Amino acid sequence: MTHAVAKLRAERLARSAKPFLARGGSSRPRCDACRLPVTHCACAARPAVPTRAGVCLLMADIEPLKPTNTGWLVADVVRDTFAFGWSRTAVDPALAALLADPAWQPVLVFPGEYAEPARVVDEAPRDAARRPLFVLLDGTWSEARKMFRKSPYLDRLPVLGLRPEQASNYLLRRSRRDDHFCTSEVAALCLALAGETHAAQALAGWLDVFTHHYLQARHQLPAAWDGAAHARLRALLAATPAAA
Repeated sequence: MTHAVAKLRAERLARSAKPFLARGGSSRPRCDACRLPVTHCACAARPAVPTRAGVCLLMADIEPLKPTNTGWLVADVVRDTFAFGWSRTAVDPALAALLADPAWQPVLVFPGEYAEPARVVDEAPRDAARRPLFVLLDGTWSEARKMFRKSPYLDRLPVLGLRPEQASNYLLRRSRRDDHFCTSEVAALCLALAGETHAAQALAGWLDVFTHHYLQARHQLPAAWDGAAHARLRALLAATPAAA
């Protein structure tokens, strides 16, 4: 894989003093492309859907290393996904350049209750001359709040506060708050707000397939390639709009 999150993961691994072990300490060989155990690789089902919108992931230190990270799934589906490691004391020059690029219209996605009311918007960017760029803080809830508070270079961005009607379906990590969503769910909601319904559905379907394979591997059961998650994703991709 050569997408942005894969590159960031490789860079982070290169700086590690010791090998990273996922929770549970499993040493089973994993696919480099989907991070699942090779016995449950899901790469054959990975969708690719064109989008006008882009996603910028600002990732906590070890987030790119976690097999459960779903920012990776966003980069699988959304071609223009950018990923940067977060630091309190330094800003990646490439991130600063991206946020200043006139081709993009960046918006920071975070609960509006934490931002000044004047910054909060409830709609995706709709400038015909600039492409929407959704900036997502990828980490645990405490890490995301820290990134939000201690990233002054983000203070000039409008804050998109999502109000999803459904609860999160993410099963691979637990949150103490019922209104928290994993990164790929947030990205799918953003794509839907930007009018990219098909891409949003493809991303949601890819998360379902990934989750199925991950849980089957955890329980040492075979993946059901003819099961409901795969069937839904295949049906969706078969109905790809002609414009795509």
